[in-house]
Amino acid sequence: MFPLGGVHFPFSVIPLRVFEPRYHRMLEDCLAAGGRFGVILIERGFEVGGGDTRFDVGTLAEIRTVTELGGGEKAVVGAGLARLRVDRWLSEEPYPLAEVTILEEPEPGEQGLELLEQATALLHRLLAVASELGADTANFVPQMSDDPLVAGFHLAQMIPIGPLDAQRLLDEDSPVERLRKIIKYLGDEIELIRLRLAEG
Repeated sequence: MFPLGGVHFPFSVIPLRVFEPRYHRMLEDCLAAGGRFGVILIERGFEVGGGDTRFDVGTLAEIRTVTELGGGEKAVVGAGLARLRVDRWLSEEPYPLAEVTILEEPEPGEQGLELLEQATALLHRLLAVASELGADTANFVPQMSDDPLVAGFHLAQMIPIGPLDAQRLLDEDSPVERLRKIIKYLGDEIELIRLRLAEG
């Protein structure tokens, strides 16, 4: 397990910097055993040094590339595969270990398709109002899946929310409810930008 200060979702790219000796060891062991590991948000504490407390729901990831950066540091690119729940934390040595359950995702169905259409429209509206505020959105062209489950996770990764709100999206067991929450977050952000525009 790799405890982090941010949330990463299934179907997203997970960039990591590895420099602590324990995570170098973890990286070696993961590569020797198929390349899979878990990422999870730290609830209290810090990424470096241990001694943190963590949330229960995270993401199963798979290592795609490892690049040597020099100075004892490596850049790792992982891919999010599925949500996981920690059933029990085990030893912290030589690195954090846990027993986990991979969480199944129910089919979003027609309702998910309708909500994805609403969320996509709101994302484009958000980009439009953000550009009015001076943000450079010209080169931001989101690549959206037609699958409401996959697209919901893509949206969750790209919308401007903090780690606790992102964790609430990751905790959500229903893809439909996850999309509803994303729609609310997008609507709130649009209203916030409009207020800033109105204030001049």
